[in-house]
Amino acid sequence: MSEKIKYLSQEWRDEAEKRLRAELTPEKMNNITSSMLNVFLNCPDGKERSLYLNFINGSLDKCTVGEGQLPDAEFKISGDYEVFAKISQAELGSQLALMTGKLKLKGNMIKALKLASISDRINKIFSTIQTEY
Repeated sequence: MSEKIKYLSQEWRDEAEKRLRAELTPEKMNNITSSMLNVFLNCPDGKERSLYLNFINGSLDKCTVGEGQLPDAEFKISGDYEVFAKISQAELGSQLALMTGKLKLKGNMIKALKLASISDRINKIFSTIQTEY
């Protein structure tokens, strides 16, 4: 794939879902059942966007990108678009972004820290998508 895909577009979501399903086995995901909602603030077009991921027994159940109404999730992580873009490009670790206040977490912090390595696996896959930020 040589053409870049616009970050958080439907095409980007489709590619992200395809790669997550292909590369993340239930074992690699520690057979987790959890959901995560990333809320992107200050997007370049001034809108607020979201990325929702739901895993059941380690398998990806849902992957959605949207605007407006936000789905309920076990973890809600919010931050600037630029911070998430750096994380998705593997330029910034999600755990460091949380600990330095660049991202805000709503949910169980202890469980979130235990799942940090899983989040890093997801972001590593995102970093392989040829993306226009």
